[in-house]
Amino acid sequence: MFAYQFTAPWFENVAKPVWSQLIPQINPKTILEISSYEGASACYLIDTLCEHQEIEITCVDTWLGGIEHQPGGIAHANMNAVERNFDNNLKAACASAKHPVNFTKIKGPSDLTLAHLLSTGKKNYYDMVYIDGSHLAPDVLCDAVLGFRLVKPGGVLIFDDYNWHEGLPQGVDLMRCPKPAIDAFTSLYWNKLRIITAPLYQLFIQKLSD
Repeated sequence: MFAYQFTAPWFENVAKPVWSQLIPQINPKTILEISSYEGASACYLIDTLCEHQEIEITCVDTWLGGIEHQPGGIAHANMNAVERNFDNNLKAACASAKHPVNFTKIKGPSDLTLAHLLSTGKKNYYDMVYIDGSHLAPDVLCDAVLGFRLVKPGGVLIFDDYNWHEGLPQGVDLMRCPKPAIDAFTSLYWNKLRIITAPLYQLFIQKLSD
C-alpha cells in the first residue's frame, strides 16, 4: 500500500480532527481546492468521500509557494519537491479510491483560473470550495469573491489559516494576513451566508444565496 509523502503535518494535526466531523455532514460531490501543496487535504477528501460515492475534485496551485515559502520565509520549502509529492500522492489516492474520482490539476494563479472557471459555466457549480492560497489579504479577498460565485447555494466555503500571521520583526502586517480579507468578505456578504461553528483555525461558511 502506498504511503503518502507529507512533510508538513498541519492538516493531519489541526484541520483533520475538525474535518472528520464536518465533511461527512457536508458530503460534497464537486470540490474546488485553491492551493494544494502536497495534497494532504485532497487525499483526505478522496479517501473519505469515495468510500460511498463518485466525486469531482479540482486542485489549483502555482506550486511556486507563497511569501512564507520563499528563501528566508518562515516555511521555506523546495517547491519542486512539494509538487512531486502532490502528483504522487494524488495518483495513489485516485488509484486506491473505491469509487471513481474525476480529478483535475490546474497549475496557475487562482485569480485567472477561477475567472476562467466562471467564464466556462462553473458558476454555482461546486458543493465545496476550499481556499488555502496566498496569505496576502488582497489575494485572499479575490479568492473569496470568486469562490463565492463558484460555490452553489447551500454549498460551503472553507477558509484556511484564519488567524495566521507571519512572525515579522516589525510585528503583524495586516496586508500579509488572511483574517482582514476574510472579515471584509463576511461583512459585505453577511446576508448571503451563514458561519458554521467550528474552531477558528479555519472558517467554515455556508452560502445561502447569490
